[in-house]
This record gives sequence, structure tokens and C-alpha cells, in this order.
Amino acid sequence: MTTDTPTDVFEEHRPVLMGVAYRMLGRVADAEDVVQEAWLRWSAADRAEVREPRAYLVRVTTRLAIDRLRQVKARGEAYVGPWLPEPYATDFGDTVPDTAERAVLADSVSLAVLVVLESLSPVERAVFVLREAFGYPHADIAAMLDRSEPAVRQLAGRARKHVDEGRPRYEVDPAQRRELTERFLAAAAEGDLAGLMEMLAPDVRLIGDSGGKSKAPLRILETADNVGRFLVAVAGKGIPEMSFRFLELNGGPAVLILSGDTPDSVFQVDVSAGRIRSVYIVRNPDKLRSLASA
Repeated sequence: MTTDTPTDVFEEHRPVLMGVAYRMLGRVADAEDVVQEAWLRWSAADRAEVREPRAYLVRVTTRLAIDRLRQVKARGEAYVGPWLPEPYATDFGDTVPDTAERAVLADSVSLAVLVVLESLSPVERAVFVLREAFGYPHADIAAMLDRSEPAVRQLAGRARKHVDEGRPRYEVDPAQRRELTERFLAAAAEGDLAGLMEMLAPDVRLIGDSGGKSKAPLRILETADNVGRFLVAVAGKGIPEMSFRFLELNGGPAVLILSGDTPDSVFQVDVSAGRIRSVYIVRNPDKLRSLASA
């Protein structure tokens, strides 16, 4: 006999539901809205008919996220400059002890993967997230989405191929990535162009997301020379009352830059062969609000 309340059951599964919704939408606020709607559906459901609460809740959350994603795409919202997902805190702590599982979860929520997922259809994205990030069997995904299992297998294969083709392969050694991030931050803050050039791969890319609401490049910068000179120029302008802290965001080390108590930007890098291959900068204030208390 169980004494768990509907709230207890929902809260037990909330991290998974938030993980699904965020990977589907790439926006923390939208993901939170979807999870809240899932709670309303759960609280009103005939729970005596629900044999597996986790499967039921993931199904509801996934469908709500698909609907939300379709609405966003239907509006055809114009975005100023390059788009990046909203930074998302992913300190798995002791909840994911297995190293292999941690690597899968971290990869599936990385900025590089989420950018590629934006080009998938909502249903393809749902299949990819449920299969690749959370390991659901094709048959279970088919039941969640009211699709045939062969159709889901086809969608999964197509989505996997698209993601593999669209994203570069990076190393995921957390220690090396953290060490390079620290060196990168120090060199950029000091305006040390030579130091930056030693760390940057020749074909490095810098993607800055401001949404037109703060200063950031309105196009992707390429080559070590262009990226290095841009970073030195930015460092020369300074940020009032600047401070910074390291966080785990989107499955890897990142730097939150603050101006006083207000988040100013998030920096994150991807690494391959001991060099920085991508630099991500999020400066859209709408995407930094959730980090104000981080």
C-alpha cells in the first residue's frame, strides 16, 4: 500500500520531465510552462487507471512540448543574429552515477546538439530525445506518440543521421575542458591575443546570441585570428563591476559573467585535439534570467 500523494509522484519525476521538455524546446521558461501544464493534467487525471506514472507523465510532457514547438514554428518568429539555446543548469550530482549515462545525457543537452535539433520536425525531435537521451525503446515511443513502431524506427534513424551530419565531434573530457575554459577566460580578460591564439583551433567558430538586445556579433565569426581579435577588443571595453563564476551548464563547464548582481553573459567552449573549436556566448538578457540566483 502506497501513501505517496499525487504531488509526491509528480515531484519524483519532475527532473525527467524538465529534461525532456528542455531538450525539446531549448528554452527554460517554455519547458517550465510545459511541465506545469503536465502537472495540471496529472492532478486532474483518473490516476487509478495509470499503471506507470513515469511513462504517463513523459507521454503527456512530450505531447505538450510537440504542440508548443509547432506553435513557435508556425509563428515563424524572426530572431536577430545567431540563435543559441537558453543556458540550462545540468549538475547531475549523484542522480546519474554511471559515467556512460552521464556522457549520453550531457551530449544530448549540449549547445552543439540542441542547435542541430532546431532543424528537425517536432516529432523527429521528440523521437530523438526520447530514444537517444532517455533510452526509451522504439515500441514505447510509438505508444507515447500514437505512431507505429516501424514509423518510429524510421523517424529515429532519420533524426540520428541528421544530427550526426550536422554537429561536429568534440571531446568530452571534463577536466581538459575545464582547464582550457579557465585559461581561455584568463587570456581573454587580460587581452592576451598570443595566449588566445595558442588555444584556438585555426578553424574555430564563435557564435554569439544577443537576440538584438545587447552587443554581440550578428554573424558567426570564423578563424582564430578573427575570434581572437574580437575577444581582445571586447576585453578592452570592460564590464562594470565585473565578476564571474564557473557553473555546469548544458552538460559541461561554463562561465557566468556578472555585472554587479546581474548576469551579463555566459561563455562556453567545445574542445577537440586540445584546442578550442567553438566558442559560445549568450548575451540575450531574456536567456540569462534563470541564472540570476545560480
